Amino acid sequence: MEPQLLRRVVDSVATVVIHQPAKRNAMTVAMWRALPRVLEDLAADPGVRALVLTGEGGTFCAGADISTLRETAEEAQELAVRAEEALAAFPKPTLAAVRGHCVGGGAQLAAACDLRFAEETALFGVTPAKLGVVYAASATRRLVALTGPATAKYLLFSGELIDAARALRTGLVDEVLPEGELDKRVAEFTRVLASRSLLTQAAAKEFANGRTDRDAHWTAQARRSGDTAEGVAAFLERRQPRFGWNGATYGSTSG
Repeated sequence: MEPQLLRRVVDSVATVVIHQPAKRNAMTVAMWRALPRVLEDLAADPGVRALVLTGEGGTFCAGADISTLRETAEEAQELAVRAEEALAAFPKPTLAAVRGHCVGGGAQLAAACDLRFAEETALFGVTPAKLGVVYAASATRRLVALTGPATAKYLLFSGELIDAARALRTGLVDEVLPEGELDKRVAEFTRVLASRSLLTQAAAKEFANGRTDRDAHWTAQARRSGDTAEGVAAFLERRQPRFGWNGATYGSTSG
């Protein structure tokens, strides 16, 4: 099978799989270029309420496929930044499910997700110093926001790998699971995400990412959606809420 991004949607959760197992799921130029289009399609699907990014088999992503960069390194870096920004801007909750190596561009993609769950044997590295690449400002700021400046500098200056335990301590990952339990935990947690108010999640994501000009927009969305009334009624009636807001029905989550 050619290197590609595979996608599926099951029970309101979209999964995008980085598929190039022969090269530890390294991202080709074509894959970097394709990711924003895949994300755009899934963002527009009202049936999708959360997204999981993972790699085929036992590796998340070993970074960029260096064999495709010799003549197009600058273009590939621009495409990687564009893909990362598209992932960070995805209007629904995103989770990176990490096994094995999560290195270079793979770490860049994982950092652009809202949450990161990893197997205890996972390894993380940010490796532009090994290639003489200037890491993008947006990616650097995102890494610093997750780990703090000291750990970000350690990773960027050295290119050394850290284990999942250290990644958890420094904030690079949110949960570490025993080997063999990652899929079960991701499925369990994304079911929780899909059951919650997407209105709350979309607004919280924008605010947490630093946007400060949309208070009135989200107040209007909440008023029109009826999600608050439904949530209160469900609580009082001791039942699961049926939240109706999905972005597409009541207006775009961007703007």
